[in-house]
Amino acid sequence: MEHSYIDEFAGSRDSFLHRLDPRTKIITLFTLLLFIILSPANAYKNFFLYAAVIFIQILLCRIPLLKVIKRSLVVIPFVLVAAIFIPFIKEGEVIGSYSLGYFNAELTRQGLLIFWNISIKAYLSTLCLILLIATTRFTELLKGLEKMKFPRVIILILSFMYRYIFVIYDELLKIVRSKEARSVTGFRLSDIKIFSNIIGVLFIKSYERAEAVYLAMLSRGFEGQVNIFTELKFRGRDIFFMAILIITFIIIKFIR
Repeated sequence: MEHSYIDEFAGSRDSFLHRLDPRTKIITLFTLLLFIILSPANAYKNFFLYAAVIFIQILLCRIPLLKVIKRSLVVIPFVLVAAIFIPFIKEGEVIGSYSLGYFNAELTRQGLLIFWNISIKAYLSTLCLILLIATTRFTELLKGLEKMKFPRVIILILSFMYRYIFVIYDELLKIVRSKEARSVTGFRLSDIKIFSNIIGVLFIKSYERAEAVYLAMLSRGFEGQVNIFTELKFRGRDIFFMAILIITFIIIKFIR
């Protein structure tokens, strides 16, 4: 896995949105998230229009729609794990009753509404984040957060995660390939012990590799700041874009 996986669309595409200052995109993103989160569960038109605004931007940026949808679906399992039982637990108007042996469950309208509320807000929030990452290089995003005076510790955590997650993944691939090269059969129950050993080895190798990378960063003058080649500047197009989108969000908010 390479860093280009995260910056795949931010580095290979060029559009109006790509050329905007990262702070502009961060502000509009959090504004949109705020409007989405504060919308009532039955504001179906509003959710549809917010989704339309996001998808229009995705199409204008010439980002493959299918890839965006595919990546956005990763949130579905987490939503299901967190909220799948709510329609059966929440008290309210019963719209269905199901039984499986001694187990009886009643589906309520209020529970379904809460499940919909969680699902649509989680999905739209994920689409917003994908749009932000697809139009902004990760280092520029961190620089934008730094300029906006975000807590330094959060920026450093994100920065190191961005740097080390690929290192750890590469180490894991090497270990797994070595294990497969020495195996003559497929998966067996006894392999569980081997995989537990792999996790231990991975931890030690990751620690050693992280130390080496950190020392290399210090030798190159790392002082805990995000450095990029271009200086961030607010321009007229940033203010125009931000104003248009925020006005659009406000108009959508009052549509019933």
